[in-house]
Amino acid sequence: MVLFVVERTLHFTLGAILLSGRLHLITLLRNPLVLSILAGLLLNASEITLPTPVHQTIKLLGQAPIPLMLFALGVRLTDVGIEEWKIAPTGAVLCPVSGIIMAWIAIQILGLPAENRPLLYVFGALPPAVLNYMYAEQFNVEPHKVATIVMIGNALSVITIPMVLYAVLP
Repeated sequence: MVLFVVERTLHFTLGAILLSGRLHLITLLRNPLVLSILAGLLLNASEITLPTPVHQTIKLLGQAPIPLMLFALGVRLTDVGIEEWKIAPTGAVLCPVSGIIMAWIAIQILGLPAENRPLLYVFGALPPAVLNYMYAEQFNVEPHKVATIVMIGNALSVITIPMVLYAVLP
């Protein structure tokens, strides 16, 4: 969960800055995912437990956008040209490779215990997220290319994730 919170926080702050050229604090604070992260951290710090029906409802609502994002990705892929398909394998391979390198750097800097290192390597090796495509679409930054990179990267994860698991697990 900690990795997810850090990754999503970076996605909605640093990612937004890189794609738009500036950070809109009001937009950031209106983002439902950012608000849910803040609420979750607050509930966790205060040790408040939500009633089961509320927890289940929030869980279901949180899972609803995933198929919608995949549908949007599929729609975009219907009009992708040959140029986008040429760059996709490179981007799809660079994502897990750079993620593993960043995981190694983080391990060196943070001095993570040995039992946590495999998790960070696997997290770093994950394919490009569909959220990357949604951001590219929102900021109109080559959404066709990003869509193909996400699709090819996820297809290649059938090979890369087992390789990383084999390398990091005893």
